[in-house]
Amino acid sequence: MSSYKDLYIDEEFIGSGNFSSVYRALNQVNGQVVALKKVDLGQINEPKALEDCLKETKILLLLNHENIVRCYSSFLEKGMLVVVLELADQGDLMSVISEHKTRRQLMREEEIWNYFVQIMRGIDYMHSRRVMHRDIKPANVFLTATGTVKLGDLGLSRVFSAKTNAALSIVGTPYYMSPERIDESAYDFKSDIWSLGCMLYEMAALQSPFYADKKNYSDIWSLGCMLYEMAALQSPFYADKKNYVSLCSKIKFCEYPPIPADVYSKQVREQ
Repeated sequence: MSSYKDLYIDEEFIGSGNFSSVYRALNQVNGQVVALKKVDLGQINEPKALEDCLKETKILLLLNHENIVRCYSSFLEKGMLVVVLELADQGDLMSVISEHKTRRQLMREEEIWNYFVQIMRGIDYMHSRRVMHRDIKPANVFLTATGTVKLGDLGLSRVFSAKTNAALSIVGTPYYMSPERIDESAYDFKSDIWSLGCMLYEMAALQSPFYADKKNYSDIWSLGCMLYEMAALQSPFYADKKNYVSLCSKIKFCEYPPIPADVYSKQVREQ
């Protein structure tokens, strides 16, 4: 098997994370500009972390959707995992929210709607392939130069078999985790919908519905009951956005709704 160095030329350092660094690179064969994620496997001491790292690549290779970061190939050589990813070089949604917060300027409703619908489409596709993200948050939503929104960072995701309908492992970012996950109960695909609702609230209010109140993780269940009221009091946006927050955060018997059927409709596309 050829080395990634035979195909790609590193052009620019983009950023780094735990055990990894990301570079903008050029495919010497077809001229495509991609992102190379280089993971030093030798630095990963925990077996579970190593498993999650390798699993993310396998799951990404299974998915092919315009609103999910595409994985083209991967290389394993000399203790280094090199993953060739679609380039989303306009930052992430967290940086967009932070920028608006710094300027003390709310995001435009059209902007929120655009992000929200594209994220919903990505989640809907993942769920149709029986893949649950489990860590949906603004920092894991990436943006391209053409304005396309991409869900990424699937290290905590899980593929459900045809016979599996729920999970029990407690993973994710607490401020975006659904109440049943915080409560260490069984959860399913709809838990991603709760995370989506939290993210929608954050785009509208420029703050998490939970973090700003300095609540402990154990308080998130009770605070979740107030999510819609908080949005109604603080958000100047139209009722349809408030209704989506309300639906996403409906917690009685964990009755989060499925992705709305109109997410692909002409009306939604026009908005």
